[in-house]
Amino acid sequence: MRLWSLHPVHLDRAGLVAGWREALLAQAVLAGRTEGYRNHPQLLRFRDSSEPLDLVGAYLDGLHQEATRRGYRFDADKILGGREVDTRIPVTRGQLDYEWAHLGEKLARRSPDDEARWRGSVPTPHPVFDVVPGGVESWERPGPNDR
Repeated sequence: MRLWSLHPVHLDRAGLVAGWREALLAQAVLAGRTEGYRNHPQLLRFRDSSEPLDLVGAYLDGLHQEATRRGYRFDADKILGGREVDTRIPVTRGQLDYEWAHLGEKLARRSPDDEARWRGSVPTPHPVFDVVPGGVESWERPGPNDR
């Protein structure tokens, strides 16, 4: 499961679709609708907030807005929580930079046009996140190629 801290505008089609699917799974976990993935590290920052369902709803809304802008039809009726929240989740600059590099590697393999767009931009966070100083988050689980 990858719940990107990056703004959905940075994702390619595959990343946006996968992000929607995985955020819906995260929502199901937080709503108590499924037993799987309950202890997934990517869920900690949502679960530890005061408004987990509303925050994941706002996260899904950000994905939905980007999908709509691109002409995709994501079903907004699947969003359980609020779409606008006053609370923001902190994300470290190191985490955002880590995800930016990780996304660049994915785009290089599967989407050269999106990689070119990626190279010409800078990382910005999804609207539910506020960037704070710090390294890679403790919950991040680097893959074998990230070491």
